[in-house]
Amino acid sequence: MKITLVKKILADGSPCKKCGEVIAKLEQSGHMGLIDEVVVADERDPESAGLKIAKAHNVERAPFFMIEKDGESPEIHTVYFKFLKEVLEPMAQKSD
Repeated sequence: MKITLVKKILADGSPCKKCGEVIAKLEQSGHMGLIDEVVVADERDPESAGLKIAKAHNVERAPFFMIEKDGESPEIHTVYFKFLKEVLEPMAQKSD
């Protein structure tokens, strides 16, 4: 399983406030280590990897998480606390 965090850079070049808050929560909780890749959706660059992922999965807000499992369609999570409870906390318990 691969977990990708997509964070946004706004059109004026500033980081998305909500993205920063979510990353801080991930770091404080020790869950950032469970994220395999962080990709940027840069509003100034329509070809940025994060915007391509967002467009492919019809996601219009950031941050969001994409979970890829072999042989399955990617799973998208746009609500951090739901993602935390359904994915990260169970993973952290397994590794204890």
